[in-house]
Amino acid sequence: MKVKRSVRPLRSVTVREVRADVPLLVCLAVLVALLTAVAAAGPGLLDRLAGRALASRLEQEQQVEPGILFSARFEPADSADADAWASDLAEDLLPVTEVIANAAPDALNGGLVHDSTRVELPTLDTVTGAGEVGLGLVYASDAPGRGAYVEGRPPARRGEVIEIAVSTRTRDALKLRLGQQLPLSPGALENVQATAVVVGFFTADGTDTKSGDVDSTGTKGADIKSGDAKDAGAAGGDRLWREVPLLAGPSRFPPRSLAGLDWEARALVAPGTVTALQAQAGAVLTVTWGMRLDLDARTAARFAGERGQGELQRLLVRYPDDARSVFCGDIADFGGMFCEIGPHPASTLQHSTHLPDALADFGRQWRQGRVVISFALASLLVVGLLATAVTALLAVRRSLDAHRLQRARGASATGLALARAVHTAPAVLLGLLAGIAAARSLPGPSPAYGQALLVAGLVWLLLPALTWHALRDRSARTGDASAPHAAGRRLTVEAVVLLLAAAGVVALRSRGTAAEAGPDPLLAAVPALLGLATVAVLVRCYPLPVRILARFSARRRGVVALIALSRAAKEAPARALALLVLVVTLAGAVFGGFVAGTLAEGRRDAAGWQVGADASYLGAHRSPAVAERLAQVRGVDETVSVRQLRVDPTSATSGSRYGIASLVGIDGARLRAAAPGSSAARALQAAGLTGPQPGTDIRVLATGARAGDRLTFTLHGRTLRLRVAGPLPTEVLQDAALGPVRGTTPPRERLLLADNRDLAAVGASDFEGSSLLLYGPHLDVQTLRSLVPRATHGTGAGELRIRSEEQADAADGMISVLRAAHTTCTALAVLLALLALVLELLLSAEARGRTTAYLRTLGLGNRATSALHLLQLLPMVAAAVAGGTALGLTLPALLGPALDLREFTGGPAAPTPHPDLLLTAALGAGLGMLVVVAVVVETWIGRRRGLGAVLRLGRNGD
Repeated sequence: MKVKRSVRPLRSVTVREVRADVPLLVCLAVLVALLTAVAAAGPGLLDRLAGRALASRLEQEQQVEPGILFSARFEPADSADADAWASDLAEDLLPVTEVIANAAPDALNGGLVHDSTRVELPTLDTVTGAGEVGLGLVYASDAPGRGAYVEGRPPARRGEVIEIAVSTRTRDALKLRLGQQLPLSPGALENVQATAVVVGFFTADGTDTKSGDVDSTGTKGADIKSGDAKDAGAAGGDRLWREVPLLAGPSRFPPRSLAGLDWEARALVAPGTVTALQAQAGAVLTVTWGMRLDLDARTAARFAGERGQGELQRLLVRYPDDARSVFCGDIADFGGMFCEIGPHPASTLQHSTHLPDALADFGRQWRQGRVVISFALASLLVVGLLATAVTALLAVRRSLDAHRLQRARGASATGLALARAVHTAPAVLLGLLAGIAAARSLPGPSPAYGQALLVAGLVWLLLPALTWHALRDRSARTGDASAPHAAGRRLTVEAVVLLLAAAGVVALRSRGTAAEAGPDPLLAAVPALLGLATVAVLVRCYPLPVRILARFSARRRGVVALIALSRAAKEAPARALALLVLVVTLAGAVFGGFVAGTLAEGRRDAAGWQVGADASYLGAHRSPAVAERLAQVRGVDETVSVRQLRVDPTSATSGSRYGIASLVGIDGARLRAAAPGSSAARALQAAGLTGPQPGTDIRVLATGARAGDRLTFTLHGRTLRLRVAGPLPTEVLQDAALGPVRGTTPPRERLLLADNRDLAAVGASDFEGSSLLLYGPHLDVQTLRSLVPRATHGTGAGELRIRSEEQADAADGMISVLRAAHTTCTALAVLLALLALVLELLLSAEARGRTTAYLRTLGLGNRATSALHLLQLLPMVAAAVAGGTALGLTLPALLGPALDLREFTGGPAAPTPHPDLLLTAALGAGLGMLVVVAVVVETWIGRRRGLGAVLRLGRNGD
């Protein structure tokens, strides 16, 4: 009689095996999904980040004034003075505005929009309760509407009375009232006698502004009316006050000014007032159109790459010529009035723009920024692959006994590896599909499917490869004879790793990064190679101090420290994979924080160097009257004059050339009083150059010269002699007081420093650059800006730099993009590293459990068991923190020319390193907390587990 065998036990065994593999398959699918999503979306992510950085840079560059300015001069209309009020200048300007807007290239996708149209009249003299006032009248299409008026209304568009509106600050300063009549007499605008009526007072704080006088022509791809209405809101009002600060508040002249005035102010007028006063004065006025480049995310990403930047440069260069040609044909500008603006004879269009230079700077900086982001993505992929390797090792370890039994029954290692590949294929395929779907859901270009397939293939083949390696015939051989060969193989592998890491760094330093956006294979390999090299050094080095500590602990009572430290030193090679995960993760995080902190502080330091003081006025020798008014503004305590002259001196004794040099003169005594920490002032004082000049020789401190050397140079046919009083200290080259004048010229071979007293023979017009440094802890920034606005439209009035403004602008959007990208990659890498560390602890948990069980049979308590686990893991964690931190801090130096941080910051030298100590400490503390939690959990599990579950007869000890 045959006994029917029940299939229920077999089914239960199968179910248990499937359930045991479910966590592995889920973990594998999640890792594949994450890694394939990163690999597929990487190139598109770089493009989107570049687009965000470019859009932010364009916005920052156009804070002061629109990116492209068109201007045209126009004469009074050919009509009688009685018909002057009948002309509507706003209507006459609309066709020209439409021509300029419609000439925008289609490739910009409507990103070049009309910002404003303005006409500024020269000042007229008037009298108010506050004294004599120079009043300038302004017509602005982006002027605030009725919502910004606290009293009265905007000037009427039509009428035969000159109506003006001023800000509330101007009202209070000049003691004006609603309906007051102001007599207008000739000033800078001649032949005018009229009376203006104050009809409204508006606020100039940038709130509640709604456009009231906006052009209403249509444009190609955008509506000017809607666009202007939007921009003429709060943001548009802020731009108007920044570009014409005298509209926000008046400026007071110093007593006994040569102008004979007490105040200077601006007022808003209607377009009819402009034509009426122009007809009366017979003056030629200038109208300015502002065009703002405001790209959407997709268009900005398209133009952010190397090729896109070149294409955008060509579009911006060609656009003004297209607009000029459509407006008035291909007429050369010889100063004649050959065109028309309504009934007004006009010149052809002139333009000015700083956007091409801004794009060139952005291109150089983004190449460096892409290195940082690419490095973060590469580190994330490396950590993910290492986490996958730990997962595969855990899977191999758990199924090793069953596979060895199958091998004993005749199964081949290759067959078992293939079965493993088939078993995990559905999970890998599911993860691949999920990763590609996640990459496709992101806006931008299509994902990189090839890279996603490559990463998924690597992850899929990893488990079968490790399975085959563990079950191959050679792995069954045992014996002491293989130990010397194993040691030799280890040395060979470590030597190869070190050589590959060095070769990768050298290749990256010499070649740089790939020109186009997207993953750079060499850059992707460098994090793994450097991590491997660091781990190879750590595994060789950190067991030595651990063994020394173990010897010291052997002299004390108790065996916990001795056993834990001895096992930690012995198992150091087995911890190489966990070390690699932690080192690469910590190095990437520290590197990102180091770069972000260095860039943020470096840009602030460079901004302070370019200003030189609390504020500085560049071009003071061309506008001495403005410089005098700036020096008398409230809050200015000290002023220092700095001047620079380009010279090519020769030796007075041998006649040899000294080299092209910058001869910089400063008021040494005044600088010493205003900035006691100035190295330039200390050097001049120490050399005795701040006192009276003995003779006619110009005493200088010079680079590359010795005390007593004499040099000569020629200026306008005169020979001037220089006497070197001593060498110029190196720290003077980085003195902020010299920054404003040195930053405006290319770097030169030599620098000569003198006191301004010795440069009396050099005329003010001979200096190529000058700067008036303004010192004071509480500068009246508003008054300073009313004298010199940030937007000067190339009038040559000089440039006023204020440290608080420059340092506020130093918070560039590119740095924010780099910080956000690196923070995201670091967070994902940390999560993957935690997963890998937990899996690594599970891999070694069995061996630690057996050791603990042996000791528990000898009477070891629970508290001592926890201490044993903690001491056994602490050396590895300490080595990982030290190695990862050191690698992250040295990466910028290792990358060398491939990562030039000075491209971001400017300034006289490379930025001072500013590592993110808080981030580094947080990562180290987090890793320590993870180890503590792991020890607590493992101790709790050990209490619940019986000794029989760990100690089995016939198992080899560790």
